[in-house]
Amino acid sequence: MQSRLIKAVLLFAAATASTCAMAHNGADAHGHTGFIAGFMHPLSGLDHMAVMVCVGVWSALAARRFGPELFWGPLAFANMLLIGAAFGLQGVRIAEVEPMIAASVLIMGLLVATRLPLPAVAATVLTSVFAVFHGLSHGFELSNSASAFQTLAGMLCATALLHCTGLAIGWTLRERSAWAPTALGAGVAALGSALLLQLG
Repeated sequence: MQSRLIKAVLLFAAATASTCAMAHNGADAHGHTGFIAGFMHPLSGLDHMAVMVCVGVWSALAARRFGPELFWGPLAFANMLLIGAAFGLQGVRIAEVEPMIAASVLIMGLLVATRLPLPAVAATVLTSVFAVFHGLSHGFELSNSASAFQTLAGMLCATALLHCTGLAIGWTLRERSAWAPTALGAGVAALGSALLLQLG
């Protein structure tokens, strides 16, 4: 049963990789901007959604107890997402944005699968770096939009929701299942690998 679930997750991740790649070439909600469009964007791009949920799941799995350390990763990601978006709105564009987003999917999947605990500072730095690249992607796409700030506000709310969802999933799984986080992380890592291969 466990091996079947892992195989199904891996196949699903590979099959949806091409859909995720469309999230950064104008094929998503950026044809229409505003709070609702911004809110829906992270929910419609599986790469963004996977990373944001995994930040929460990993934070919950790696935390030694319920406390401030549980929230370092999600808070860092949300704040640095905004900073990256601010640079993107100014027209900053880095060639490595897409590879870094794909790499963030792969690495966050591996962190969930292995439940690798990192010190709070290291976890904050890691999630911050990934968030900046996600923010740059969003901000650059919105650099010519009159409602960029409303759209980013929607994205931030959706990001917070996905982080909280991940925290709830991770906290539930940490005591109840040894294999479910491995299956989830493996599926996300497979998605990241497929995205990296597409870019190559």
